[in-house]
Amino acid sequence: MKRRIATGIDIGTYQVKLVVVEELVDPRTRARQLRILGTGLAESKGMRRGYIVDKEEVTESIRKARAQAEATARVPIKSCFLAIGGISLDEARATGFAIISRADQEITALDLEKAAQSAHEAAAPGFLNRNVLHSIPLEYRVDGAKVFGNPVGMKGVRLEVDYLFVTCLAQHEESLVQAVEAADIEIIDQMASPLAGSYVLLEGDQKMKGCVLANIGAETVSIVVYDEGIPVSVKVFPTGSSHITDDIALGLRISLEEAERVKIGRLSGQMYPRKKVDDLISGRLATMFALMDKHLKSLGRRGPLPAGIIISGGGAGIGTISDIARSSLKLPARLAEFRIATDTKIRDATWAVAYGLAFWGLTGDTSSPKKHFSLAFGKFLRQFLP
Repeated sequence: MKRRIATGIDIGTYQVKLVVVEELVDPRTRARQLRILGTGLAESKGMRRGYIVDKEEVTESIRKARAQAEATARVPIKSCFLAIGGISLDEARATGFAIISRADQEITALDLEKAAQSAHEAAAPGFLNRNVLHSIPLEYRVDGAKVFGNPVGMKGVRLEVDYLFVTCLAQHEESLVQAVEAADIEIIDQMASPLAGSYVLLEGDQKMKGCVLANIGAETVSIVVYDEGIPVSVKVFPTGSSHITDDIALGLRISLEEAERVKIGRLSGQMYPRKKVDDLISGRLATMFALMDKHLKSLGRRGPLPAGIIISGGGAGIGTISDIARSSLKLPARLAEFRIATDTKIRDATWAVAYGLAFWGLTGDTSSPKKHFSLAFGKFLRQFLP
């Protein structure tokens, strides 16, 4: 039997992470499980806030991570699933409709696709210079009444669908693709980084009850908001843990290298006033969570998210971040738990995006042509339908 192996690549501002995962099937029980074969890590050169500023340097970083992963996995890496992140990510919303076409007024998949196309056309003016990564149905209504679940098979006259479109700058996506392909790796498909991380950092009940997954990166903070099992928002803010380092360097008048060590607690508190350091860290974190709070208010989701905020990323361990999040957002707050075997080659939740991509590649339908709009009813949409 042919081995089922998938590779996820997460190209961040500071690091390129690559994870190779294999799906194993028990011959007796047919139970499936995933095994990490290898990982690759390289310093990310040529990047700024998730944007490529030097494509050749990025390609070389990918090659280094690939070589590492191939050495540990002992399999050649020829294809991958790629994360699209950075400040280029954004979202748009629109409502589409369709008049039910069948004489008996029964709703079919064709009616869903017509409504999806209508929503896409309504949102199209906002897609200038942008590519649509994901088209996600948020709510169905039949003759004005909300429908819980898939409306196919129901009867009515008019179908309406509210859609969330997750987009990115076309130039940014194309540059990332070119950098990966220049490293002789074929891209099977792409996913927004916040969604890829949510695959492995969030539990099903958290998504159903409502939660925010916040990834504190070096230069950006990305969030995905779930409610009733559906991602209702994907947003990126232009601030990150490196800004905390800058604040400490300016506040204490020390070098950036020393400020970084102070931030992560590697320098004795006797050298610098502990209260001042805590105030500098808390001030920047409070600013980050204020941005999230404002966004949640704009969605009307601030408050009714019982599962609270789950914090991940390289900046998740800074200071009393959970306490600050809890105070700022008035929500339960905790650090993300990466539930994976301790004997694997992955060390912490900063690998969640790369691992989530490989997980998606092995468990989702990735055979559909990527850019066709009916993909809204393909691999990504199906996970949100009953």
